[in-house]
Amino acid sequence: MKKNIIIVLLAIIIAVLARFGYSYYNNYKSEQSMKNRKSPEVTVDTVKDADIIRSFEAPGRVTSKYRVDVVARINGYLQKSYFKEGDFVNAGQTLFLIEPAEYSNASSVAKADVANLKAQLTYAEKQLARAKDLVEKDYIAKSQYDNLLSQRDSLKAQLASAEAKYSDSNRNLSYTNVKAPVKGRVGIINVTLGNFVSQLGAPLTTIYSMDPMYVTFPLDASDYNALENADGTLKQTRKVEIYFPDGQKYAFDGVQDFHDNKIDESTGTVTMRGTFKNPDNQLLHGEYVNVKLYSNKPVKTPIVPLVAVQENQAGKYVFTIDDKNLPQITYIKVNGQHGDNWIIKEGLKSGDKVIIEGIQKVRPNMPVTIKTVN
Repeated sequence: MKKNIIIVLLAIIIAVLARFGYSYYNNYKSEQSMKNRKSPEVTVDTVKDADIIRSFEAPGRVTSKYRVDVVARINGYLQKSYFKEGDFVNAGQTLFLIEPAEYSNASSVAKADVANLKAQLTYAEKQLARAKDLVEKDYIAKSQYDNLLSQRDSLKAQLASAEAKYSDSNRNLSYTNVKAPVKGRVGIINVTLGNFVSQLGAPLTTIYSMDPMYVTFPLDASDYNALENADGTLKQTRKVEIYFPDGQKYAFDGVQDFHDNKIDESTGTVTMRGTFKNPDNQLLHGEYVNVKLYSNKPVKTPIVPLVAVQENQAGKYVFTIDDKNLPQITYIKVNGQHGDNWIIKEGLKSGDKVIIEGIQKVRPNMPVTIKTVN
């Protein structure tokens, strides 16, 4: 029994050693084959700097220059509206009518009070003129003249107060015609006809100005610093473009004319703003777009030929040549194209060597034959 067990163990040991030997032999043959195989020929180019106008991309949102809530400035019942939702209106155009009868009557009463006091003041002026002649001739006492003078001055004060009330009543009467404070497009009517409106109530509607339009966008703090370094200052205007979600470029270029004075602590960005013409009302308040902002001055920036760049799930990459002349994968970030080259944002610097031809046969850390070096 023991003899059989020993035989089985020996058989197992011999089988393991045989498999190990076979594997070692195959690896040895594979290594010899690799050594004998000719290294792939590649063409290497040196990364160079070019004078590039830097561009920075960010998501943006279209906003109206003016957004005005149209509110009632008096209390009353809403009688009429003179527009349709979505209409374009001019500044000063009448939009609503609040029942005017109460305010018209108040204005009439105030007007009558003014007329009455004017008549009384005219009579008092005449009485005072007569008294002045009489007091100079000692026909009446000085106290009687002073009394008439006091009455005249009192009537003047009452008239001034009445005229102020009349002006105020006319102001309230004018508020029965609710007018557009700015030129723009009217939104939804929030209060329908027949409802009672007040100064403290909800807005009747909202007007959004349409031309020009603003586009606000957050610029990453690092890009903000890069922009400042490129131009030497941020106190200037810059060209800015916008693209719709489908990739279409907006017909008019804008001007970046504002940036915030702080970095948002929660996002690490600086709010920027561009101003765009909108003659065809193509841009709408609240619309989302993609923004591309350009520096004014060119910056020395590394570029690499388009043919050198490959892409996989991890992103864009190139094969660089290290100090042992072996190829290595180097992932890069780009910032658009410059002719037949990618503009490098991260990953490469001037002087780095990249493979531009023969890439298909290249494997990391495997020797290559450099055919030419540009």
